[in-house]
Amino acid sequence: MKQTLHLKMGQRLAMTPQLQQAIRLLQLSSIELQQEIQTILDNNLMIENGSAEGSDTAEDAASDYQETAGDSMTGLDASAEAPTDARGDDLDLAWEDPWSQGEDTVAGSGEAWDFNQTPSQDGGELRDHLIWQMRLGHFSETDEAIALAIIDAINDDGYLTESLDALVGEVGPDLATEPAEILAVLQRIQGFDPLGVGARDLREALLLQLKAIQPSDVLPLACELVEHHLDLLANRDFATLQRRLKTTEDGLRAAIELIQRLNPRPGAQISQKTAGYVIPDVIVRRSGTGWRVDLNTETTPKLRINRLYASLIKRADSSRDNETMRQHLQEARWFLKSLQSRNETLFKVASSIVERQQAFFDHGEEAMQPMVLREIAEAVGMHESTISRVTNQKYMHTPRGIFEFKYFFSSHVTTVDGGECSATAIQAMIRKLIAAENPRKPLSDSKLTEMLLGNGINVARRTVAKYRESMSIPPSNERKRLV
Repeated sequence: MKQTLHLKMGQRLAMTPQLQQAIRLLQLSSIELQQEIQTILDNNLMIENGSAEGSDTAEDAASDYQETAGDSMTGLDASAEAPTDARGDDLDLAWEDPWSQGEDTVAGSGEAWDFNQTPSQDGGELRDHLIWQMRLGHFSETDEAIALAIIDAINDDGYLTESLDALVGEVGPDLATEPAEILAVLQRIQGFDPLGVGARDLREALLLQLKAIQPSDVLPLACELVEHHLDLLANRDFATLQRRLKTTEDGLRAAIELIQRLNPRPGAQISQKTAGYVIPDVIVRRSGTGWRVDLNTETTPKLRINRLYASLIKRADSSRDNETMRQHLQEARWFLKSLQSRNETLFKVASSIVERQQAFFDHGEEAMQPMVLREIAEAVGMHESTISRVTNQKYMHTPRGIFEFKYFFSSHVTTVDGGECSATAIQAMIRKLIAAENPRKPLSDSKLTEMLLGNGINVARRTVAKYRESMSIPPSNERKRLV
C-alpha cells in the first residue's frame, strides 16, 4: 500500500490550563471557592488580600493577563457588565478551619476514660454516647464485653440490628454466653439515654418511651394501642380502634396525641449529621418596582497582586528563584482573571433568572414560570453546559428564602386555554389544596386532579401522584386523622 500525506483543516477547542482553571472555579460552591482562595493565598506569594496602595486589583491583573496571555481564555463565557465593586472585603488570612474536630477517646484504646466529660451531642456519635454511659454503669468484665457487642449492633436510629442468637457469636466463644445473658444486658442498655435506644422494632421503641412517662389516665390506653394495635393505627382505622379499645373518640384522640409526641427514631437525636451550611452567591432585593441583583461580597473577596514582589522579577534573569517568582506571577494573574470571569458569569445568569421569574418574587411559588437551561443560555449568550455549571450549588438569597439557582428551572404542563404552567407552580397548588383539606376526609389524587382542572390545569392523576410523592406527602388514606 502506497503511503501518502494529506492536509486536513478543522476546528477544535483547546482546553488550555487557564481555561480548565476557569471552568473548575465556575463549578465550585461558595464554600469550596473560599477553600480554593485560601489555598492559593498559602501557596502563591504574589497574591494577597485587601486593596492597599501599590498593589494590583483583579481588574489590573486581568488587564495585564490579557496582554501576556493573549486570547487563551476566550472559550469561557464572561461579560464586563457585572458590578466592579462586588468582590467584597479583605480576605481574612486567619480563617479557622470549620471542619476541625477535637480528638475523642475511643473505647478499647487503652487510654483513660474521662468520666467527667460528657460526649458532645452536637453531631456526636451515638456509639460514643452509649459507651460513656456504660462506663458509668459498673458493668462486670463479661457484661461489658456483651454491652460493647450490643452497642456495635445499634444503628444511628437507635435500633438493635442483630438477633440475640447472633450476638452470642459476636461476644466470642471464650465467654460462653447465653441469649438470656444478652437479653439482661440489653435491658440495661435500653434504660440509657436516649429513651428507646436498643429497641428491636418500632413497637418496643415506643413502649420503652411510654414506660418512662409519668402515669396518667391516658397512658394505659396508649400502651395498649402501641402493644396490640399499632397496625390499625398505621392504617388510621379509627373506627376499629375505638371498638377494640372500648374507648370514646376523645379518649382515642388523647392516646394518639401522646404517641405522636414520642420519637420513632430515638438515636437520631444523638447521631445528628453535620449541618450543611449554605452561603448565598447573590442577593436579590426589591428596588423600586423591580428587583435588583448583587453579588454577595462575602463570597467574592477582593484579591490583589503584590507589586513589591512583582517588581523583584528581572527580565533577563534565568535563575531558579527568578523563574519561580515569574511562574507565581503568571499563575496569580490567571487565577484573578478566572475569578473575575466567574463573578461576571454568576451575575449575568442570576440577573437573567430574576428577570424571567419576577412573578415568583412578587407572588410566590404559584406564579413560577416554566423555564429551561436553553432559555437562559440564549439570553446571556452562553452554552447550556456553562449554565448547568453555574446553577449547580449556587444559591440566591431572596425575600422569600434562599434557593439554589436550579430551583427556578422546571418543566411545564399545558393549561386548558393553551398556555403553560410550571411543575413548581402545580406542586405549590397541590400543597395549598392539601393544607386546606378536611382531615377526616382527605383529598384523593383523583379529587386533586379534578380541582386542578377546575383551575385550568390539565394534568393526569398519575402526574399528581408523582408530584405529591416528590414533596413527601403521604396518600389520602395515611393523611386521615381525628380532629
